Amino acid sequence: MSELPESAVPESEAPESAVPPAKKAKRPLWIAVVGLLLGAVALWGSSQLVWFAEFRDGGVRGTVVYTEIGSTRAVALVPLALLALAGTAGLIATGGWPRRVLGVVLAVSGVAAVWIGVADGPFTGFADGLPVAQVLGARGLAILGGILVAAGGLAAIKGAGRMPRLGAKYSAPGTKKRAAKDPETELWEALSEGEDPTATR
Repeated sequence: MSELPESAVPESEAPESAVPPAKKAKRPLWIAVVGLLLGAVALWGSSQLVWFAEFRDGGVRGTVVYTEIGSTRAVALVPLALLALAGTAGLIATGGWPRRVLGVVLAVSGVAAVWIGVADGPFTGFADGLPVAQVLGARGLAILGGILVAAGGLAAIKGAGRMPRLGAKYSAPGTKKRAAKDPETELWEALSEGEDPTATR
């Protein structure tokens, strides 16, 4: 039985190998970057919402609703959001062990944000008239942001060696350009010295 020609190999077996390795390596990087950016936005948004609400005696005003937003009640939210944002830039610019260390820091930061969202106050038992939806939404947003940041950090740890680094793709073409110019330079130098450059070819 004769072997099938290479052109007869089913196309269904080729898609995986048809994808360039460079594109495969970029996928985890951009997934991590998008996750970190969304996590940073979620944490910052959570810091601007009401995190705590209760009725208090307002003296001559009677009973009033006292509220605190996330940046006041859970002060770590804004720093964690900024850390996730800075980590996005660091993730793109670094590689190897520095990227793994950054990934660990981001993963721990994400877990901390989740803990803040879960531990800071009850999820039930609110009195009527309080902004319960906003309080629960703020904490849920913090938990979601923490999960995204932690996932981005874990992706950085797992794919640190495969992910491309900022500027890496520009170094090789530059080297090729310089290498391509060398024969031409030698050609002109030979002509200026009165030699026939085609004699050696």
